[in-house]
Amino acid sequence: MRKPKSKSRELRKQRKFAEQEEVSLLNEWIESQKPDSGSNTLALPPLPSNAPVGRLSDGTFSRYAGSTKFSELPMSKKTLDGLKKSDYVSMTEIQRASLPHALCGRDILGAAKTGSGKTLAFVIPVLEKLHRERWGHEDGVGSIIISPTRELAGQLFDVLKAVGRYHNFSAGLLIGGRKEIDTEKERVNELNILVCTPGRLLQHMDETLNFDCSQVQVLVLDEADRILDVGFKKTLNAIISQLPKHRQTLLFSATQTKSIQDLARLSLKDPEYVGVHEKSTTSTPDRLQQTAMVVPLEQKLDMLWSFIKAHLNSKILVFLSSCKQVKFVFEAFKKLRPGIPLKCLHGKMKQGKRMVIYSQFCEKRSVLFSTDVASRGLDFNKAVDWVVQVDCPEDVASYIHRVGRTARYVSGGRSVLFLMPSEMKMLEKLQAAKVPIQFIKANNKRLQPVSGLFSALLVKDSDLQDLAKRAFVTYLRSIHIQKDKEVFDVMKLPIDEFSASMGLPMTPKLRFLNQKIKGKMMSGIQLDNADKDIASLATGAFREEDLEGQREELDIGNSGEADVEKGFLLSKETEHEGEEKTSELGPILYVTSTEYC
Repeated sequence: MRKPKSKSRELRKQRKFAEQEEVSLLNEWIESQKPDSGSNTLALPPLPSNAPVGRLSDGTFSRYAGSTKFSELPMSKKTLDGLKKSDYVSMTEIQRASLPHALCGRDILGAAKTGSGKTLAFVIPVLEKLHRERWGHEDGVGSIIISPTRELAGQLFDVLKAVGRYHNFSAGLLIGGRKEIDTEKERVNELNILVCTPGRLLQHMDETLNFDCSQVQVLVLDEADRILDVGFKKTLNAIISQLPKHRQTLLFSATQTKSIQDLARLSLKDPEYVGVHEKSTTSTPDRLQQTAMVVPLEQKLDMLWSFIKAHLNSKILVFLSSCKQVKFVFEAFKKLRPGIPLKCLHGKMKQGKRMVIYSQFCEKRSVLFSTDVASRGLDFNKAVDWVVQVDCPEDVASYIHRVGRTARYVSGGRSVLFLMPSEMKMLEKLQAAKVPIQFIKANNKRLQPVSGLFSALLVKDSDLQDLAKRAFVTYLRSIHIQKDKEVFDVMKLPIDEFSASMGLPMTPKLRFLNQKIKGKMMSGIQLDNADKDIASLATGAFREEDLEGQREELDIGNSGEADVEKGFLLSKETEHEGEEKTSELGPILYVTSTEYC
């Protein structure tokens, strides 16, 4: 039975009045107790247990800088209820350090170890800012959250839905392919909060009629160092040019930029730099056990296969340099049936398939072969047991992001890095950057060679042989284009042995090395045997689009001793259960590639 219109109208008036009173109280509380600019709120003592919160009996307000629980912050009941429903009670260090400054409207540069809770540190200020501004559907876009990858954007959106379930804001996830753009165009102007990748956002700015971002209150860049990278400069500059300068800007990453030039592009206003782990003895999570070992190029696939066979009850994330490598290793290992489910993830897959694979890997033990598309921000619900870096990361920051997929929150985790003899300089760079990585030796007695098995597979399967050739070329190309020549030198690699290890009957031609060899010869430099071998291969074709790796485009504490017994391949298996957060769909509207609610 419907309520009389007069009663419904009266209830709406009461709710509106109660919200106005709450907003007025919150604004007064925030203003009266806001921390000093530049202050370290972590240095303040926490509030006494059972201390009153909010307006006190003498008319003053309780201090919120130094708080350890969300309930002690000046936030709306709707946000607090969303946090409680999602089982968020106590704050992490990055949340304690940044939220008091962010809630009073300051720009933030937040840097903290992977898995430390950075997502809530910017989702909460977005919800609270729009709530205190009494933002409604008719006000349009009030906040934009930009993520470097589609998977991470989807994960952020899940957190937004969970924490903001009791708010009435409309929110959209804009990451789909070309087919979904028309559906998004019809509805994007109705949204208050956009979670998106840079390319997709710029596409709407360029193509969607009446798409207006001139009233944006809060801009968030997650994994900010990646988004600010020179490779994405044009896209970000085009986006920033269409946003108002008078806004709050929040930048978060595990490896934060302090570049004056980068920050000037964003029109930041005296930002608070919040680096909660800068004085830590390590730059990676305390519960992460990290190891590195020398593995010659021609033994990498043998070592990877042997590792997987020795850890069949684990959840393993494997990083490779290019999408062609991921495809080849996945297809070849799948045909050899290691005894554990195998999956692959790379940026050239369609979005729907990528999201399905990500969800499946979150739920079940398996091996996921991936490029760096999975290295940033992704939080797999149940902890990844092992991160295996078959190919060396391009720099220390990339290493930190990769290993950050395990040992998240209060979970433990392990990682292993395969280094070729020519890449040992990377070990020094990691140790200099406070990465507590332990060097171990492989137990070659436990090694299970697979090159002979690959050869048999390639003879029978011409498609797999073609894929092996492309994987071979794109890997060497990825080494060739690296900037850090102290670590990466393609001229030092055993090319023929590497080709044979992949089961190829003949070594493919390498045209991209032609210029390098010619340059040496014209300079009068004597070619060594390795150079001569490569020179004989320096003809053939290569397509630039085959390379993904570290150049992949944006989508348009103290470690204990490693548990190693008698060599790497005898490591004991363990499973680390992470904190699983639920995310129910509340009244928030959202756009995805398949639905709109």
